Amino acid sequence: MYQGVCLFITGILVLFSSQLMATDERGEVRERLEPKGFLYGFGLGVNQELYKGYDRRVIPLPILGYRGDRLSVLGPFVSYDVLQQEGVKLAVQVSPRFQGFDSSDSDIFIGMDERDFSFDAGLGLKYEKDDWNLGLSSMFDVLNKSDGYELKASLGRAFQSGPIFYEPSISVSYLDANHVNYYYGVASHEATSSRPAYQTDSAVNTTIGFSIATPIFFEGFTRLSIDYTWHDANIADSPLVDSDTNLSLRLLYSRFF
Repeated sequence: MYQGVCLFITGILVLFSSQLMATDERGEVRERLEPKGFLYGFGLGVNQELYKGYDRRVIPLPILGYRGDRLSVLGPFVSYDVLQQEGVKLAVQVSPRFQGFDSSDSDIFIGMDERDFSFDAGLGLKYEKDDWNLGLSSMFDVLNKSDGYELKASLGRAFQSGPIFYEPSISVSYLDANHVNYYYGVASHEATSSRPAYQTDSAVNTTIGFSIATPIFFEGFTRLSIDYTWHDANIADSPLVDSDTNLSLRLLYSRFF
């Protein structure tokens, strides 16, 4: 898996380098899909959890934000482009990490230390042309909950059919050992006869996604995104986990002031 993520990232870097001299043309579909201005709305995320006895996590997503030439603020997700050149953007990014658990979430966690929600910050490199979106990011836990980090490479393309926009995507993420052990490990003082101690190494996950959006409802923009993720064996082998795949959905509605 690690070799696979390296090849995927290398492929994206080749695409970046081969296009550096091209003009900055995001594509007509992506311009319509991501218009600029002040916006508001609401959303709901539903994540199928990997943990035993913890079926799903429901996340309300209030939206109050702005999308401009450099700054993007969509609720708690913030990105600012510090460099823009020939279609390539280097951004500083901040985003919440909706992970963690406590003993009330499932019997499997009784007697374990709480794993906390956190915030990540880091850098992202993006290239957009002809409705393609290529991205690399490096995000670190700035609240020092896990002391971990995530490297991610992604590729997607936007399409339009009448008033319907849709975008398939694929991404590969590398999670360091600190992150994996914080959210999926079992410390020695947390071990029981049915929950053995577990410490492991880094993990590489692969996600395919599909989003569909339209401006035809309530004079705003409605988007549904679906992601399906295959998790590394270092996560799937945890005594806290009973699956190696999960599904997540996000439904968002927004409109401009």
